[in-house]
This record gives sequence, C-alpha cells and structure tokens, in this order.
Amino acid sequence: MAVDSGMDLLSERAVLMRESLQKSQTITDNVVTILGSFDSRLSALESAMRPTQIRTHAIRKAHENIDKTLKSAEVILSQFDLLRQAETKVLKGPHEDLESYLEAIAQLRKVIRYFSSNKGFKNSDGVLNHANSLLAKAQSKLEEEFKQLLVSYSKAVEPDRLFDGLPNSLRPSADGEGNGKAHGGHHNDDSETAAYTLPVLIPSRVLPLLHDLAQQMVQAGHQQLLLQIYRETRTFVLEESLRKLGVEKLSKEDVQRMQWEVLEAKIGNWIHFMRIAVKLLFAGERQVCDQIFRGFDSLSDQCFAEVTVSSVSMLLSFGDAIARSKRSPEKLFVLLDMYEIMRELHTEIETIFKGKACLEIRNSATGLTKRLAQTAQETFGDFEEAVEKDATKTAVLDGTVHPLTSYVINYVKFLFDYQATLKQLFSEFGNGDDSNSQLASVTMRIMQALQNNLEGKLKQYKDQALTHLFLMNNIHYMVRSVRRSEAKDLLGDDWVQRHRRVVQQHANLYKRTAWTKILQTSSAQGLTSSGGGSVEGGNSSGVSRGLLKERFKMFNMQFDELHQRQSQWTVPDTELRESPRLAVAEVLLPAYRSFLKRFGPLVESGKNSQRYIKYTAEDLERLLGELFEGKSMNEPRR
Repeated sequence: MAVDSGMDLLSERAVLMRESLQKSQTITDNVVTILGSFDSRLSALESAMRPTQIRTHAIRKAHENIDKTLKSAEVILSQFDLLRQAETKVLKGPHEDLESYLEAIAQLRKVIRYFSSNKGFKNSDGVLNHANSLLAKAQSKLEEEFKQLLVSYSKAVEPDRLFDGLPNSLRPSADGEGNGKAHGGHHNDDSETAAYTLPVLIPSRVLPLLHDLAQQMVQAGHQQLLLQIYRETRTFVLEESLRKLGVEKLSKEDVQRMQWEVLEAKIGNWIHFMRIAVKLLFAGERQVCDQIFRGFDSLSDQCFAEVTVSSVSMLLSFGDAIARSKRSPEKLFVLLDMYEIMRELHTEIETIFKGKACLEIRNSATGLTKRLAQTAQETFGDFEEAVEKDATKTAVLDGTVHPLTSYVINYVKFLFDYQATLKQLFSEFGNGDDSNSQLASVTMRIMQALQNNLEGKLKQYKDQALTHLFLMNNIHYMVRSVRRSEAKDLLGDDWVQRHRRVVQQHANLYKRTAWTKILQTSSAQGLTSSGGGSVEGGNSSGVSRGLLKERFKMFNMQFDELHQRQSQWTVPDTELRESPRLAVAEVLLPAYRSFLKRFGPLVESGKNSQRYIKYTAEDLERLLGELFEGKSMNEPRR
C-alpha cells in the first residue's frame, strides 16, 4: 500500500513539472518575439537618425578645422610679432643692451626656422628674405660691437703694473736695476714656486660680453673674421706691452756687432723679460683667450697662437742669436743663465702654449733650450783648451800668482754657483755618465790644463829659484781656493793633499836652488891652512886671514844680491810667505853663526874688519824677514 501511494505522489509531481516546463517555453517564445520586435524598431530608428549623425560629424570636423586654422594663424601672428620685436631691437643696436640684442638675434633665428619649415604660407618667402636680411644686419652690428669692445678695453700693460705682479725678490730695486739680471738666475731658487699675480688685460666684467659676441659670430659661421679681429687687436697690444718693457727686435747681425759689456747687459734684461713675458703676459693672454672662446677649444688655441707667435719669436730669436754667436769663455755664465731660465719656464710654456696650434712655438722654445745647452757645453770644452794653450806673454816678474791662475780659479769657483745647472746639463745632454763625476772630471782637467800652462810659462824666467817660487805660489793658490770652495767636495781630499805636496816640493826646490851656494860660502869647506891642508874640527889657527876675508866678502856680496832680488819677489799669502823664510833661516843662520864664531875673531883682529864682517846673525834674521815683500828696486831697507 505504501509503495502504491509513493508512486502516485511521484506521478503527480512529474505532471506538475511538465506543466511548468511548458509554461517556461511559452514565456521564452514570447520574450523572443518581443525582442525581435525591438530589433526591427531600432533598425528603423537608426536608419532614420543616420543623416542627422552625418551632419553632426561634419559640423564637429568643421569646428576642429576652424580651431586648427585659428591656432595656426595665432602662431603665424606670434612669429610676425617676434619679427617686429626683433627688428626694433636690431635697428636700435647692441651697444646699450647687448643681452636684449642677443635675444633679438635668437628670435630672428627662431622666426627663420619656423617659416623655413612652413613653406605653405603664401608669403613665407618674403618673410624669410626680410628676416635673413635683418639677421645679416644684426650680425654685422655684432661684429662691429665685438671689435669696438675689444679695442676699447685692450690697452698695453705699463711696466710698473707688470713689476707689481712679480714676487718681491724679482722686482726692480729703487735704482732701476732688476734683481733677476744676468748671472742672477741661479740665485733665485724660489723663482719657480714664488707667487706671480697676473695683470688684468681686459676687465672681468667685459669678458662675458666678448664671449657672447664671439659665440654669436661662430654660430653665424664668421669665425675667420672673428679670428682676424682678435689677432690684429691683441697682437698689437701684446707687442706694445713688450716694447714698453724694453724688449727690442734684434737680428743676429745686431748681436754680433755689440760690445761685450752692452751685450751682457742685454742678456740680463732678456732673462728678466722672458720671465715676465711667459709668467705674466703670455699667461694672462691665455686666460683672456680661454674665457672669450670658452666652448671652442681649437679656436681658442688658434687665436692664442696667432696673437703670441710674433712676440715669442722676437724673444726667442735673441736667445738663438746668442746661442749661435762666436763662443768665448766669458759667455759661458750668461749661456748658463739663459739655459736656466728656459728650464725654469719649460713647464709653463708647455701648459700655456698647449694644443696643436701652438706646437711650433713649443718646439721653438725646446730647440732654443737645447742649443743653449749645446753651446754651453762646447764653451766649457773651449775653456779647457784655451787654458791649456794660453800663450799670453804677460810675465810675472816677482813670481806671484799669475793673472791666468786667478782668472781660471775664479772661473771655476763661479762655475760652482751653477753646480745644479751644470749637473742638469750633463744629465740631459751628457754621455750617460753620472753628472757628479762628469763635473769633477771636467774641473780636474781644467786644473791640470792650468798647471800645464804655468809650467810652460817657466821659460820666461832666467832665475831657476824664481820658477819654483812661481809654481809654489800658483799651485798653493789653486789648493787654497779649492779648499775654501765647493770644489773640495767634488775634487776630494786626495786631490788637495797631492797638490799640497807639490807646493812643498817647489818650496824645497826653491830653497835648495837659491841658497845652496851661499851655504857653501858660509862653511869651512875649502879653507886651507898655510901648510896647504884643509881646516878640520875647531882648529882655525892655520887659516889664511886673506882667504877668510875673501870668504866673508863673497858671503856679503851673495847675500846682498839674494836679498835685493828676493825682497822684490812676492809671496802674497802671509802664511805661505813665512814658510820659505823660516826654511832658509833654519839652515842659513846656524851655518853663519858657526862660521862667524870660528873665523870672525881672525878677521876682527885685523884692520877694517867691518868691511868684511858686515852682518850679525840677527841682521841676517831681520833681513830674511824682508824677503818676498814685493819691494821695488829703489825702496830702501828697513
């Protein structure tokens, strides 16, 4: 029963579901019908509205075109406005308001660019012609303004202003002489690091204006005209500054015709001028050039090179004329001074004259440095040869220090003031040996050449003793000078000791040569007794009084002659002068005292004894103290 009731219930529900599905299908069909009706209505509505949509789109497009046209017209009008503004400023000129004038040029260029790229405008060609004509006129006025501004503020620098830029140690003194004159370069050890103050060549407030003008000229493609204006203006001013300083344009022939004293002074001035020109004028010119042509490095280098080349050439040509002139020993020191200043300025020259455009100037400076070094070395070699071959006939009659000796020694001592420079020179241009050993070797050769020459001059003396005194004096002078100078460190103690022994050897040879004969006269040797035998020991009873008188007379005559001659000789060094006096006294006085003691009484017991015994030992000692005083022939004894 229960199963049957369940089946009925399921059947009822199935019927209900079928009915519901049928209703849903009916509703769906109705909705589809309604939607289909809407679609056909919408299609009809769309067809009806299409003409309206087309008209609306056309109106919108027309509005857009009108907006574009208005905007284009507005842009064109703004370009015309810019053109009118620019024209007003250009006609007014750049002098009163350069910044505004440059803005006007920029506006003109902008207008030209616009109409060049918008050729569709009916009158664009006419506008372009007018704008380009106006731009050309503006550029021409700019060039005139650049030239006028540059010329107005380019003035030659007065010497006093340049001197104010030097360190105190290099400024001219009150008497007008500079401290950096000839033979002075090596004394200014701080000159490379000392502070220099560049002169104001063009006021700083003007430089930006010149830069802006130059920039416009370059942009307009007028850089050749710019270069010409700058070169002509600044070249003249730079040369005028050097002329006021005292720089002269001298040829090689001018230099060769000059007296040495005049030339030496001009070389000293040249050293001073080189330092001022490079460290102040050229450095200042480079600074100005770099600021005006900022952003155009190659143009800046070219302008600077063309402005300075004639001034640099004028300075270097003088140095070159000296380097190529006839060599002579006195020129060595000025050559070294000139070499020193070129070495000192080398770094600045390389820095200031940078770039390809300045290569020839840099090479010229380097070439001069090398020529000066070469000429200095050759002059050094010439000096050694000149000393060896000096054939002056100047005879030193009193045996004192020969002028050649003092000249050579002073020359060598002076060379040691340039020791660092000489070592630098040997290091750079020598044969690769150590510069110290090269300098020592050259110095030794010069000293040996001097000694050889002095020995050659001995032929001028007839008195052999005087030749030894002469060599003693001169070699002692050499040794003493070396010991008191830096040459001692270079030549060494061995050289000093060796030559001191040579001095002593000549002192001994002088004593032996000059005094041996009189020593024999004051000895007992050769005195014979009445029996014909020689005097031996202390026995003098057999000596002939006549022979003794002759012996005393001979002694007196020999001593008088020696004293008269040798008191005219000179030993200038006081310490050395005493040495041969004492050496002679040590042998002569004991011998004479002994002779006088043994034989004096025999002579004194006879008549006119004072004619024969003229001197006491004390007299001799006093007279020996008068030797080597350089007395004249007529000067009386003390």
